[in-house]
Amino acid sequence: MIYLAILSLFALAAIIIFFMTVHRYKRCPSDKILVIYGKTGKDEQGHARTAHCVHGGAAFVWPLIQDYAFMSLTPIPIDIDLRAALSKQNIRINVPSVFTVGISTENAVMQNAAERLLGLPQQAIKSIAEDIILGQLRLTIAMMDIEEINADRDKFLKNVSDNVETELKKVGLRLINVNIKDLIDESGYLEALGKEAAAHAINEAKVKVSEKERDGEIGQAEADREKRIRVAAANAAAVEGENKAAVAIANTSAERKVKEAEAARLSTAAAKVQAARAAEEQYEAEAAAEAKRGDRDRATQRASAIVIAEIEKEKTIIAAEAEAERARRESKGRADASIIAADARGQSLRLEAKGQGDATYEQMLGQAKGQLENLTKQADGLTLLVKAAGGDADKAAMLLIIQQLPEIAKIQVEAVKNIKLDHVVVWDNGSGGKPGKTTTDFVSGMVGVLPQFHDLFKMVGLQLPEFFGKKIDGAAGSTAVPAPAAGPPK
Repeated sequence: MIYLAILSLFALAAIIIFFMTVHRYKRCPSDKILVIYGKTGKDEQGHARTAHCVHGGAAFVWPLIQDYAFMSLTPIPIDIDLRAALSKQNIRINVPSVFTVGISTENAVMQNAAERLLGLPQQAIKSIAEDIILGQLRLTIAMMDIEEINADRDKFLKNVSDNVETELKKVGLRLINVNIKDLIDESGYLEALGKEAAAHAINEAKVKVSEKERDGEIGQAEADREKRIRVAAANAAAVEGENKAAVAIANTSAERKVKEAEAARLSTAAAKVQAARAAEEQYEAEAAAEAKRGDRDRATQRASAIVIAEIEKEKTIIAAEAEAERARRESKGRADASIIAADARGQSLRLEAKGQGDATYEQMLGQAKGQLENLTKQADGLTLLVKAAGGDADKAAMLLIIQQLPEIAKIQVEAVKNIKLDHVVVWDNGSGGKPGKTTTDFVSGMVGVLPQFHDLFKMVGLQLPEFFGKKIDGAAGSTAVPAPAAGPPK
């Protein structure tokens, strides 16, 4: 129980101490100064401090040995109705003004306020400040001339502020604002100064007005003169510019005409040159076209001659082969022809029995028979021709070729009539102009002109068959003629 009581007492003491600590911890508002007085320690010089001032913050106030109070920082306006203040010129003036003061927040000044103003009401502080301001204001006026006070208010306010604030700091106050309402002197000196200044200002204004009017008249006259000069100069410059422009226009027109004439001359010359070049090119083109046309005609004629010669060659070969075939068929005798004729007649009878549908076949068979008869006759003629050639089939073929020579010569003449000839081949019939020559002699004569045939066919790009013989190079006029085959052709 005793321990419990002791613990309770300790707890109660702790609670009491806590609440006392909280109660004694003071916070300072921004518009006040917290002044802690009592045993507050020593200052920087080692002297005991009479108070500890706190502005903006908090501090712990020890119980029993310390206490606290607040001083307001609210500005205090003071109306100062200073009358009959003696100036430096011994002229008395009235200076009604309003001063605004307040407790300073500087450390040293706050200490002065704590020592001299703590606990005083605002009216008492206002009375102390009023007495200080009146004394310092009178002192400042006594040190200055009225003209200086009236003319240089800034200097006057600065002197008043410096003197007053120096004394206010001694009691812990500071000067916030000074407002001088007016300066009034009982002798009318300031009024006279005002009238003098007004008259002086009016006179100066009149002089300035006159000077300005004079300057205006002079300026107007100078402006008129300058205007007339510039107008005349502008007119002269305009006339001169017009003259120069007219001259420039004339020169430009002349240059333009010269250039136009030169351009026309160049254009005409260029046109003539172009026309001459065009005509020259046209003539060259026409000449080239004519040359190409001549080349084309020559090529066409040459090709036609070559084609005709090749065709005739093929015809000759085919005809020779056909004649040989017919000769072989003729050698078989009349018996084969009779058999063929009998078969043709029997076939014709069979076709007639088949009716209208076989009539066409019979007609075609009749045509075949006619062709066969024609070929048979041709075979007979070729057989006689071979016999007339002494049994030589090659000579018979040569006779057939000779029959076509007039037509070949005509075609050759048409082909080469516009071509310049540098080689001409001439032949005769081989009789030498002697009468009574037989066919055999004619054929023999034709063999003698085979070299000329070789030259003729070579001109048109052809080569005679081997059975016409081959010309030996270097042999003048000699022609190798193959010997006739022995016996009749098979």
